[in-house]
Amino acid sequence: MNPQGTRDAALESLARPVAGKPPYLSRHHLEAALRVRRLFLRAHLQPRVTQSFDALPREAGRRNGAEDISEMAATARKRLSELYTVLPDDCAGVVIDICGFEKGLQQVETERGWPRRSAKLVLRIALDRLAEHYGLSESATGREAAPLRRWHDPDGRPTEIG
Repeated sequence: MNPQGTRDAALESLARPVAGKPPYLSRHHLEAALRVRRLFLRAHLQPRVTQSFDALPREAGRRNGAEDISEMAATARKRLSELYTVLPDDCAGVVIDICGFEKGLQQVETERGWPRRSAKLVLRIALDRLAEHYGLSESATGREAAPLRRWHDPDGRPTEIG
């Protein structure tokens, strides 16, 4: 997913119905993936592809500017690391690769030496667990009919004041 919140190609293709069958990923899966993507962007973990033209040289002893990250980025990194306690390592890695680094399913399978279509299954398992962790489900549940609440009697009429 890109920063504007639109889905990337791997997730988009899995979220479309095919030949009359329901989509492989539901809306709650996509919402869980979007939350991971937002965390990833806030954590500033995307590799830089351009040269830095900062006027100030880095001080000796500082490594990769780690001291320069904002509190928001540090919090996002901590929350991303918590994914590894919620999910098995392979599931967390696939979610980070696909939702964070925006790799395709085939690329993930090739890099890990997995058989075809296995990343799709691992991604689904991971997003199921993440959605559950975030309190998301396929449909909203609650009381069928909430009692109607009013601040006046049902037969009450407004009165003129003054």
